[in-house]
Amino acid sequence: MLEQVDWGQVWIATQETCYMVGISTLFTVLLGIPLGVLLFITDRDQLWENIALQRVLGLIVNFLRAVPFIVLVLLLFPVSEFLLNTSLGPTAATVPLIAGAAPFYARMVETAIREIDSGVIEAAQAMGASKLAIIRKVFIPEALPAIVSGLTVTCVSLISYSAMAGIVGGGGLGDSAFRFGFQSFNDQMLVVCSLLLIILVQIVQGIGDWVSKKLDKR
Repeated sequence: MLEQVDWGQVWIATQETCYMVGISTLFTVLLGIPLGVLLFITDRDQLWENIALQRVLGLIVNFLRAVPFIVLVLLLFPVSEFLLNTSLGPTAATVPLIAGAAPFYARMVETAIREIDSGVIEAAQAMGASKLAIIRKVFIPEALPAIVSGLTVTCVSLISYSAMAGIVGGGGLGDSAFRFGFQSFNDQMLVVCSLLLIILVQIVQGIGDWVSKKLDKR
């Protein structure tokens, strides 16, 4: 029934997509959480109020979020070339993936922290907790379920972004769907690659929802 499907290529493409999404998710967390915390604590009437820094960070985040991802990929070709000596392949694709996802996730982290009950923060301050201790022991733990939910949404977006990156030389299921499916008039290959992307989204969403519910103590 699926005799036109190159399963070897599908397997390679699936591995490339998982690699791109995995690496990008890791660096999105490493960059997005500190950036989200910084956006919050430098805002007016917060722990380290610095309006000038907050506005600069906000401008950078908003710019990267506003640029369509396919345009961001093209803009960051030189950056990938400079950092990795290539602008093609799954590793090179992680550069625009991180640049597109980290600001998006940072805003989600900022929003999650803003939703913390102010009474909890005031209680920690009244007990003499340092600013760093409040960030580590109040902000992150209290906002963790929302932070995980935001990461789930971001990871799902990264799967979608990886498919777009594949069309411009990033590899993965998007590349296989386009080259070996659409361009080769192979509908079976196109459908299989698309279904695998959907399955990856469902797996990530299911795991993220489960972890978020486990962390939610309400």
